[in-house]
Amino acid sequence: MNQASVFLRQASADDSEALEQLLNRCYRQTEGWTNEADLIGGIRITPNELANTIANPKHYLFVYPKTTIGDRDGEETGELLGCIAVDIKVDADAKKSAYIGMFAVHPELQGQGVGHQILQAAETFAERHLQSDIQVTHKNPARLTMSILSHRPELLAYYQRRGYKLNGRKMPFPNDGNNGEPKRQDLELLELEKIVSE
Repeated sequence: MNQASVFLRQASADDSEALEQLLNRCYRQTEGWTNEADLIGGIRITPNELANTIANPKHYLFVYPKTTIGDRDGEETGELLGCIAVDIKVDADAKKSAYIGMFAVHPELQGQGVGHQILQAAETFAERHLQSDIQVTHKNPARLTMSILSHRPELLAYYQRRGYKLNGRKMPFPNDGNNGEPKRQDLELLELEKIVSE
């Protein structure tokens, strides 16, 4: 396994089951350093939410498929080694941004630079998409946003090393059962952002 062999393609409905398995394993089981098992129980995503995400034309969900020879020329095995989503958003002032979410790397590949490659590819895609789609100016720079759970200082540090900053926006973790059950009452989602052009 080397970083050069990492490649992404857009997810299709056929990836739903493998995506569900990957996301639940990475976020809800105790493997790897990115899991949230101590903070949230239950599922990470519902099949219905996943289907809606894949079908949404403003939401780009990318997957890193496992292949028989370990690179894009091999035949896909049906297993996914990573995923990341880019959601193009428009706020009340008609300013656009790209929200990055559903970022997961198979626990056995974590710490090997795979996540860095996947995140970098998603950021490049988002930046190009925003710059081709909006008039980027000093007052309206292209920006990337994401949310992380509070009580995850190591994850915050990971994203800060990659240029993301807390922007002061936060909200309570949604307790609607669609993304798991919080194990503590003070959980919040903290928003990070990165300006990619000014």
